[in-house]
Amino acid sequence: MAKRKLDRDALNSKLIRRPIQRCFPLFLLPTFAAFCIGFLYPFGKGLFLSFCNFKTTSKWTWAGLANYVKAFQDSSFLYSFGFTALYALVSLVIINVLAFAVAYALTRGIKGSNLFRTVFFMPNLIGGIVLGYIWSMIFDGILSRYGTSILLNTKYGFLGLVILVGWQQIGYMMIIYIAGLNAVPEDMLEAAKIDGANAWTTLWKITIPNVMPSITICTFLTLTNSFKLYDQNLALTEGRPFKGAIHTTEMLALNIVNSNTIKTRGVGQAKAVLFFVLVAAIGVMQLVATRKKEVQQ
Repeated sequence: MAKRKLDRDALNSKLIRRPIQRCFPLFLLPTFAAFCIGFLYPFGKGLFLSFCNFKTTSKWTWAGLANYVKAFQDSSFLYSFGFTALYALVSLVIINVLAFAVAYALTRGIKGSNLFRTVFFMPNLIGGIVLGYIWSMIFDGILSRYGTSILLNTKYGFLGLVILVGWQQIGYMMIIYIAGLNAVPEDMLEAAKIDGANAWTTLWKITIPNVMPSITICTFLTLTNSFKLYDQNLALTEGRPFKGAIHTTEMLALNIVNSNTIKTRGVGQAKAVLFFVLVAAIGVMQLVATRKKEVQQ
């Protein structure tokens, strides 16, 4: 005990800590410089350009709030927001419920669980563009028997996006839930069993409260990924079918990219800023709401 205390005092001594405190800016500087160049400067420049009309980033004219007014007046942007919100809500429920169910089943000690984990995780390794084109062929092959296509029906386009992204992300969320389930204290499970609690009661009263940190992470990732979805949307439906200016399966990210033409780049940049604020606000509110329910072990 005395030796351990001596080692701790030696590590906290001024002779050791002073050189570290003196040199830490040297090690911090490269990372901070990369962060400023790769994130802070582009973000600040984009925020400034959202108040301007421009064709290139070096040639701009001040427009004030006009771009934001035009963004809110754009019916396609408002429609895309509603479509994306509905998609995010449906995906949030389906992905997390199925991922938790699969994780719970694979932690019950079944044979070949490691193989199943690998198989379920593999779709996450495939790029969104590739998945979009593969699933578009699958859906069109099925729907062609009924004389329609995923590009001709908004309902099928919506369901196709939910199925595609769910198939891709359930395996990833499953891994996070497995980590949370493996961290549930065994003594609590044994105490519940001794007290006569059945499997359903143990799940709701013991397991789920202790897995809340994993639920927080998976809910955050699912929500933000749903609102940021772009490549799968582009490859699967490209926003089709079209009804005038409204692209009925166009999500927010794709709408912003389509709005970023030479004549409307300022409006597109304003939409991008609104998009950032929206996703950040939803993410923060979700984190605050779910962390309050986490159990302190």
